Amino acid sequence: MKPSTTKAISTFYNHYPLKHYKKGHIFILPGERVEFTYQIIEGKIKVYDVSYRGDEIIITNRIPPAIFPISFVVNSAQTRYIYEASTDVTIRQAPTDDMRTFLETHPKVVLDLLSHIYTTLDSVLERMVHYIASNAKSRLIYAIISECKEFGTIDESGTYRIDVNEKELGSRAGLSRETVSREARALKRMKILEVYHNYMLVRNFNQLEEYLETHP
Repeated sequence: MKPSTTKAISTFYNHYPLKHYKKGHIFILPGERVEFTYQIIEGKIKVYDVSYRGDEIIITNRIPPAIFPISFVVNSAQTRYIYEASTDVTIRQAPTDDMRTFLETHPKVVLDLLSHIYTTLDSVLERMVHYIASNAKSRLIYAIISECKEFGTIDESGTYRIDVNEKELGSRAGLSRETVSREARALKRMKILEVYHNYMLVRNFNQLEEYLETHP
């Protein structure tokens, strides 16, 4: 989002107190009436669905200064997904009606939000197409690259750190934890990936991108 939009939204939410929630707190369940909208100040929120087999499928993640859920504010549509804290989080929450009034009086903010939403949608559709047409290794590599670009931190040596475990990567790529572990072992042998309890280090990001270019 544009800095002016982020500033306007933050100014709106600053009228409401900070709230703190532990990892695992569920903010929204499918079909619920949404009485509040939220701005993330610290932490990460995952948006996911559960398959008929009980597998968690992550649709997207939200990090500061994201707000959610916009769809209900715009058209009162019921949310179809679960919004859960994947880390300890700090948020501000505002009544949905207050947020709707704010958007009605700030058309430039609405236009920028729509642009941001469509950019996010394009990213989700790209991921969907890739996962449908790819094998397990390519799907895992694509998920790792996406995590690096969206949420990773990079040090002076060019190494990315992503705060995600094998289960979470599997949920994002639509793979079982066992499959992720098997494919990750190959990347570890190639000195590309290091896997720890709650994070991973990507030692050669360019090699991952080169693999996708030659193995679509």
